[in-house]
Order: sequence, then structure tokens, then C-alpha cells
Amino acid sequence: FQTRWMKLDTAVDLHILLLVSLPGCTPQRCGRAVTDSVVTREEAQVLRRLAERGLALAGSEGGASILDLHSGALSMGKQFVNIYRYFGDQIGDVFTQEDFQLYRDVRGRIQAVIAETFGLDPTLMYLTKPTFFSRINSTAAKTQHDEYWHPHIDKVTYGSFDYTSLLYLSDYGSDFSGGRFVFMDQNGNRTVEPRAGRVSFFSSGSENLHRVEKVTWGTRYAITVSFTCDPAHAISDPALP
Repeated sequence: FQTRWMKLDTAVDLHILLLVSLPGCTPQRCGRAVTDSVVTREEAQVLRRLAERGLALAGSEGGASILDLHSGALSMGKQFVNIYRYFGDQIGDVFTQEDFQLYRDVRGRIQAVIAETFGLDPTLMYLTKPTFFSRINSTAAKTQHDEYWHPHIDKVTYGSFDYTSLLYLSDYGSDFSGGRFVFMDQNGNRTVEPRAGRVSFFSSGSENLHRVEKVTWGTRYAITVSFTCDPAHAISDPALP
């Protein structure tokens, strides 16, 4: 691989590993980037409140809980329930149409910046599962679903992933400690400090082995938004029933 850093703008640095060019959505180059200019802190705060309300309905017994607005999956104890079926009409008291519209708008902006950065046609990128909110605190793990800290490659863990993004909804150092995102490179680690409104995105293959540090105090909120090049694995934006 030939490796270099490319300055995209004042808010984004991209680490690119240049690969053989492939057509369509499949990356012509693999890499990673971080930007603070796609989502505002105010929008991140609205989405955090959405996550707080949804996760307040249940939550994991361990330190990691998820809320997936697409499938309806919500951590409850040591298992998952479907919020739309389990809570029924109560969901209209928890989420609003405005919440879901902001979620869709932010997803679209993230998709656009990934496409622009990697030189893709955004119409050939598809949202894929799992795409979800996460809440992590220092409570001891009760099941393997709580063990978020293991090094992994997204394409191996989730076969449909081609591009992964994370939108952070809380601040490292003031809302929580630990919980930083660590790219594990052969020549040393590169660490992303979460900040409300910060978006980190990367190609999902073996070039981006990563882990998340254990949260030692406080609560870390984020959204994982994932994309595939295969329309057979596409999912739709969420909508209130």
C-alpha cells in the first residue's frame, strides 16, 4: 500500500491507503476521516435527548445499551425487544416526527460527506444494518453484547458494511472518561476523542482495525451509521408507525 495524509479542509483529515481502482461504490481508496463541520453541537444535543428518551424505556443490565430506530431493537436486561411492538402507541409520546426528520437529515449529510471524501456516487451507497444509537457507561458487562471494547474489523463483524461512520453525541472528558475510538495501525494507534457533533468515518475493511476504550465514568452516547454498496442489504430510513 501507498499511504499518505490528505488535507481536505480545516475540519477534516483523511488517512488514505490507495488501492486498485474498482467501479461503483466499492472504494477506489480506503481511509478514514474526522470532521466537526457536518453536524452542529445543537443537533447532536437534540439527537442525544432522543436517545436518552428511547433508552430510558429499558436498557441493558450491563454497560452497553443500543437503540435501533430502523429495526426497533432496544436493549432490555440481557436481551432485546422491539420498541414498536413492545410499547405500541406509547412510542408517539417518546419520539416526534421532528426527531425522525432530523435523524434522516443528519444521515443524509453523513452519506454525502463520505461520498465526497471517497469520490463515490452517493446514489450507489445504501444505508445498512445495524445502524443504531449506543449508550455506554462503566457498569460491568453482563453478556457478550456488553463487551464493546474488543478489537475488530467491521467488514468481518458485519459483512454488509463498506463504510462506517460514528456521530458522537457527548464529550470526552466532561461527559465521560475512557470511551475513545482507537484505530490500531501497525505503526501505532491513532485515537479519536468523541465530541458532540463530531463525525468519524472510514472504510470498513482490514485497513481500519479498531477498538473502543472502556468507559471508566460517566455516559458516552453515539450513533453508528453504516453504509453498503450492495442494494440487497439496504435498509430504509426509520419512520414512526
